[in-house]
Amino acid sequence: MATSRAEQPLEPGPARVESSRIRIKNLRLRTYVGLNEEEQQKRQDVVVNIHIDYDALRAATSDAPDHALNYRTITKQVIELVEDNRFLLLEKLVHDITKLVLGHQAVDAVHVEVDKPHALRFADSVSLTMSATRRQ
Repeated sequence: MATSRAEQPLEPGPARVESSRIRIKNLRLRTYVGLNEEEQQKRQDVVVNIHIDYDALRAATSDAPDHALNYRTITKQVIELVEDNRFLLLEKLVHDITKLVLGHQAVDAVHVEVDKPHALRFADSVSLTMSATRRQ
């Protein structure tokens, strides 16, 4: 009985990696964000999710840390940015994170989502997302 092409095992050989993505999930931080006086006087919780696209093939084939994007460094920079600043708008907060991550030369694209839990009375949270791609 013949097997279909879809059922045949993959042949060993060089892999072609189209893209790689690092995900920083549910980074829970506290900052000043909002328009009303109470929001500007008391830190609020925010939850940050970041997707970072970069070419990880060199790191994957060499297993050398110097060839990888250092997501720990990026995360520390995001923490400092969020916790050491004040924002009137969620849009400004998300934009600043997006710009910071895209400032790393190895990053090809970034997608940032920030949730502001309990921003609305009957909602779990309000979130804003923003994406940016490096100009080629």
